[in-house]
Amino acid sequence: MTLIDKSLPYVRAISPYLPGKPITELAREMGIPVENIVKLASNENPLGMSPKARKAVELAINGIERYPDQFDLIKAVAERCKLAQNQVVLGNGSNDVLDLIARVFLAPGRSAIFAQHAFAVYPLATLSTGAELISTPAKNYGHDLNAMRAAIRPDTRIIWIANPNNPTGNFLLYPEVRAFLETVPKDIVVVLDEAYNEYIPPAERADTAEWIKDFPNLVITRTFSKIFGLAGLRVGYALASAEIADLMNRVRQPFNVNNLAIAAAIAALDDHAFVAESYELNRRGMEQIIAGLKRLGLEHIPSHGNFITFKAGDGAAVNQKLLKQGVIVRPIGGYGLPEWLRVTIGKEPENTRFLEALEKAL
Repeated sequence: MTLIDKSLPYVRAISPYLPGKPITELAREMGIPVENIVKLASNENPLGMSPKARKAVELAINGIERYPDQFDLIKAVAERCKLAQNQVVLGNGSNDVLDLIARVFLAPGRSAIFAQHAFAVYPLATLSTGAELISTPAKNYGHDLNAMRAAIRPDTRIIWIANPNNPTGNFLLYPEVRAFLETVPKDIVVVLDEAYNEYIPPAERADTAEWIKDFPNLVITRTFSKIFGLAGLRVGYALASAEIADLMNRVRQPFNVNNLAIAAAIAALDDHAFVAESYELNRRGMEQIIAGLKRLGLEHIPSHGNFITFKAGDGAAVNQKLLKQGVIVRPIGGYGLPEWLRVTIGKEPENTRFLEALEKAL
């Protein structure tokens, strides 16, 4: 019996999360200059961070020797979402708050439900607590809410829902989500992951934060990593009832969001022009890539995020050919989709470079 054998068996059984390949890693592997590589793998904002956020970070460096104070960011998020400050929990990215929710409600002998092809962090957060993961079959590569409802057991404590879903981009209409909440037992937490919320067309959005008063078992998670362009600073948040938020804060690390991230996020929330520009760039880029995929005769899944998942045949082989050309996309065989690849929407020249490389790879 080794030391490793003494570790928790459900931790040893977890498959580690595999992030998108960094530009520097591909440069080392292929000998390609960094400036010649296009990364469209991790759903980052191709415009970078907002000018207001950049200025805020520069100013915040002067206080970097101090421990963080989350008050101002919590206040800004609460005001934006029309909630009380004790209903907001900050995280080191939204992944952090997903983990906090799992730590509060899951343990050995309990279960959580998620959909096939849904975000890989849900299994990680669930299995790391020793709870059982219940996977329900996908419906058109997205969530089947009826199947998820039917999968509920007496020991179920969390239902994970991503809307839009990553990595497939599927979107559940909000009336369907609310109808689902009406039928879920009140002692089960429904986590609505809205990491790509700002990319949803305005006509299809809903003020889900307003639902919390009607559904105290609802927890909404969002991030500054996507449209706000702060992926490298790691800051996200959860919106919940005051009672659930209090429990999450009991297991949260005291200084889980750093000073620079706090300053940038406060400024980014107020940079409406940058968000509008990012949304419009994504809309145009989506049209450009979809047109290119159609020209190449490739099937794609309609997306409400800042990425498109398309069928490439042998996904791993096509991905390798793209890498050799200095183009990084995301293989998603680990999500049970070995024939598919996911590409982030970039700037127009980046999208063109991707489509040209894809044609050669095929």
